[in-house]
Amino acid sequence: MADPSKQITSAVVSVEPVATTTSAGASVAVDTVLRTNDVHVFYDGVPAIKNVSMDIQRNRITALIGPSGCGKSTLLRTFNRMNDLIPSASMTGEVLYHGQDLYDPSVDPVEVRKRIGMVFQKPNPFPKSIYDNVAFGPRVLCMKVDMDEVVERSLRHAVLWDEVKDRLKGSAVGMSGGQQQRLCIARALATNPDVLLMDEPCSALDPIATGRIEDLMVRLRDEYTIVVVTHNMQQATRVSDRTAFLTVEVDEHDQRTGVVVEYDDTAKIFSQPGDPRTEEYVTGRIG
Repeated sequence: MADPSKQITSAVVSVEPVATTTSAGASVAVDTVLRTNDVHVFYDGVPAIKNVSMDIQRNRITALIGPSGCGKSTLLRTFNRMNDLIPSASMTGEVLYHGQDLYDPSVDPVEVRKRIGMVFQKPNPFPKSIYDNVAFGPRVLCMKVDMDEVVERSLRHAVLWDEVKDRLKGSAVGMSGGQQQRLCIARALATNPDVLLMDEPCSALDPIATGRIEDLMVRLRDEYTIVVVTHNMQQATRVSDRTAFLTVEVDEHDQRTGVVVEYDDTAKIFSQPGDPRTEEYVTGRIG
């Protein structure tokens, strides 16, 4: 069997750039990092999301918005195979990373999660030192790196270094909520990922901490591709380049399934949506 990490690496050059249009009307080439083709996710055989086909572009922030229960987090977890950890979950369709099918049996999910990191809704620092939290991923993956350099670089990227550089051996549990979330971001960045998934990263934070995380996301966009789930539509307009609106469809058997209604540039989604369901949601008439 071929080395999955080498397979993923070789696939990086296999996807042609797609064209997008700037606000000035100019056409520019944008790489597609992730692509879903007709993805369905099931829990205990019951569909949670269906018919999801979308492209995630390099060095863009993509927001997933929609009412509770529409499958935003489920969709997010398909991008790095986190649903594999749920025994009742199954999936059909394709999730391509630089053209490589992430669900091919030869692909190692650990390698996937190294390249596609995740930050969860509630800050979850380990009961270890700040240093050991950031170093955790590279150590588990046996990465041959200068650990001091990795820790400092990751904390600097998360705009946390100046606040903690004199107490790296101190417990991470004693940090503020906003600092803990930035630490979790630094921990995700320590494995040098290509993509960063963020599942409502500001929902448990106060407005000041939220602003810092949003500023950080915009700063990180130059180096990473970011997909963020948010219930805060103002946040989506502030930080994202593209937005997907999901909602729930109910069939004749009262079965509720999440679907992507519309996916476009964020400015268009919020100012000129193409579907009346999107307009009703972003204007607050439903939700």
